[in-house]
Amino acid sequence: MSKKYLESGVNLEKGYEVVSRIKKHVSSTFNLGTMQNIGGFGGMFDLSKYNVKEPVLVSGTDGVGTKLLLAQDANNHSSIGIDLVAMCVNDIVTVGAKPLFFLDYIAIGENNPDTIEEIIKGITEGCKQAGASLIGGETAEMPDVYNGNHYDLAGFTTGVVEKSKIIDLNNVTEGNILIGLPSSGLHSNGFSLVRKVFFKDNNFSLDYNFKELEISLIEELLKPTKIYVEGILELMNKVNVSSLSHITGGGFIENVPRAIPSNLGVTIYKDSFTTHPIFYLIQKLGEIEETEMYNIFNMGIGMILVIKEEDKDKTLDILNEFKLSPKVIGEVTTNKGVKII
Repeated sequence: MSKKYLESGVNLEKGYEVVSRIKKHVSSTFNLGTMQNIGGFGGMFDLSKYNVKEPVLVSGTDGVGTKLLLAQDANNHSSIGIDLVAMCVNDIVTVGAKPLFFLDYIAIGENNPDTIEEIIKGITEGCKQAGASLIGGETAEMPDVYNGNHYDLAGFTTGVVEKSKIIDLNNVTEGNILIGLPSSGLHSNGFSLVRKVFFKDNNFSLDYNFKELEISLIEELLKPTKIYVEGILELMNKVNVSSLSHITGGGFIENVPRAIPSNLGVTIYKDSFTTHPIFYLIQKLGEIEETEMYNIFNMGIGMILVIKEEDKDKTLDILNEFKLSPKVIGEVTTNKGVKII
């Protein structure tokens, strides 16, 4: 026990307890290339275990934004770790990369082993859904930066793709179709606006029940981000996917153009997919123009795949096997930009 450190607000004993608690959760994520248990100074991973002739490593890092504040207000930390993993692995799969391993960083005001363990359980669940091994992380107790149980999260993932199989948006051509994969809800973007609309401007309680929603408001807002990795990787083994777009911050308007050549555009049909009631509530209560909604939120579609018309049926069949509920939502055109009709 470090008495002086404790007087400054940092409890080393609780830090040791956290490491002891999370080992069983972390080990449940270990995959083929994992080389050591948690607790070392560096996480190691054996890439030679994978049959990749020309391996290209693909890395991604992200956080969860102000959705964290809702988890803290509700004292419900069970799914925020899934969000953290999802935001990273859904990004790197867009170039065809299989997630290999994940690392997390938790900065908190006061080290609460119950809270940390709950967060890590969510992270391990996300890793298992993505097929990634949690090989390391860091928990920093920072009482002068964060108050009490307030915390911030960051995540980092690395995946691998065969060089010849990297998804290249230059393969996209006019007439390709767009396959949309439904989101679970808001995912992890736009929460500064969401919190303003519901709690600052309209003063709703966390457990308020809107007739439009099947669950309470906070349950809806804390739904974890959907992880699409498993189904997409299986699809890529059987279909030449032209491009993919992860619909995160910036919605359709900013993210779809990142997946198509600059001389092309897309037309997306609103009535081809279901927009969850939570988006209509935000739009109505916040008095937000529909075009702006599509420039902020995923509006019910978390991932868009661009494929050839002749691969449509095969693609839908494979993605349905993974219960991803794919929808044909539009096509690639020669009109630049994103047209939503």
